[in-house]
Amino acid sequence: MSTRRSSPLADRRPTRTDLPTFATLSQDALQDVLPDPTRGQVLRLLIVGINPGLWTAAVNAPFARPGNRFWPSLHRAGLTARPVDASRGLQEEDEENLRERGIGITNLVGRATARADELTRAELQSAGEELVRRADALRPAVVAIAGITAFRTAFDARRAQLGIQDPATVRRWPGDVTLWVVPQPSGLNAHATVETLARTWSEVAADAGVPTSRPPSEQG
Repeated sequence: MSTRRSSPLADRRPTRTDLPTFATLSQDALQDVLPDPTRGQVLRLLIVGINPGLWTAAVNAPFARPGNRFWPSLHRAGLTARPVDASRGLQEEDEENLRERGIGITNLVGRATARADELTRAELQSAGEELVRRADALRPAVVAIAGITAFRTAFDARRAQLGIQDPATVRRWPGDVTLWVVPQPSGLNAHATVETLARTWSEVAADAGVPTSRPPSEQG
């Protein structure tokens, strides 16, 4: 089982002064979450962010910035056993819960930036080629990329829309791996809410065969 790197911030939230120091040129700003096949864990759903923000890199936890709708929407859809607060780092119990369900989390581009628009077209297209190779090697049932604008650039798919993609439109994409593009969950995306994102994650999870928890409204 992988061991998550500890945050250099000693389990505290980063400050505005801290954040600029976490911008990187390297591609390993954030550690992936992946099921462990040696323990019988199967990768069913690979969630792909665009690239780590500075807060995320600071605490080594995906989608960690407060206000990001990722974790609340995943929980609303039943993909986590409890509400997750990743703002100080991802707890081992929460990471293990994801792995046991067959959920992995990675990024198109590994380097951390203050804004996604700092990524170059060439950088995104190179990352798209690498994701094709990873999808072919890992063979999850579903890959879900969180961000339509970056997807269009990475795969030269200007007319792509949110939802399931035709694998024939992505060069060398493995035909038995379903490809979704879902809305960017950042608080900057005014078109998505926790509720709408949760509905999308429910569809994605069903497609991937990910076991989900019963929503609170259905619990006795």
